[in-house]
Amino acid sequence: MLTLTQLTVLAAVARHGSVTEAAKELHYTQPAVSHHLARLEAATGAKLIQRVGRGIRLTPEGELLAARAAEIVGRVDAAATELAARVGLRAGRVRMAGFQSILSTIVPTAAATLARAHPGIELGLVDVHPVEALRMLRAGQVDVALVFRYADTPRDEDGFRLVHLLDDPLYLVTYEPGRTIADHRDDTWIGGCARCQEELTSVCRAAGFTPRISLVSDDMVVMQALVAARMGVTTLPGLALRAHRTPGIHTTELPDNPRHIYAVTYGDPPDPPATTALLHAIQASI
Repeated sequence: MLTLTQLTVLAAVARHGSVTEAAKELHYTQPAVSHHLARLEAATGAKLIQRVGRGIRLTPEGELLAARAAEIVGRVDAAATELAARVGLRAGRVRMAGFQSILSTIVPTAAATLARAHPGIELGLVDVHPVEALRMLRAGQVDVALVFRYADTPRDEDGFRLVHLLDDPLYLVTYEPGRTIADHRDDTWIGGCARCQEELTSVCRAAGFTPRISLVSDDMVVMQALVAARMGVTTLPGLALRAHRTPGIHTTELPDNPRHIYAVTYGDPPDPPATTALLHAIQASI
């Protein structure tokens, strides 16, 4: 019979790719981790771990069970959090994944609001791209995902419930005032993440040209520094400019290209009380 401890160990080993690192995270000894893995293999009748040199890797069967294990452990943690919340939000934990610019602008205020209203709730935060945030939400590793979407972003909403928070306008970021996108058709462009580059290309094509993206960084500070150094031009959302603004850059709002910001939860309503309290704190901070 599989146990929650065995599944927790397997999920940790899969996360780190190392028995040693899994043992550190779980505060176990390495022999204890190896023992739980051996018992798990005996219980399933499947080879889950392969030795590779001094390291290990999961077999296909191990990868399959590890993915399920992460979801099961996440759901158990969520259930414990919900139970604690139901006795008055005096204790418990709520976990949130979000992207850099919202974590550095709206979330700190929301976290302080939540702490004042419910000092017993522990808030966990992780900085990840929206695609990874939704994966973690589906797997039960977080309770709330903060994501952005553009008008043409494909919808994958099976089980997801979205709360619209705000529309974040897009800005042209240049080193000279009074310029338009078309004025920079022959210049070097600075691209961000893959999805952001797609949106940048779409905006430029609407202005009649395809941008030459030669510099790429997903760090808004780096992107602005490159613009200030006259190495290229770019587009950035308003939250990124609110979080950090480098001297020497000039911005022009592009009113027809906002990104839409959502708080996302997963599964059937209602949300656990701690999750609901966090959502209220976020909405009050906008």
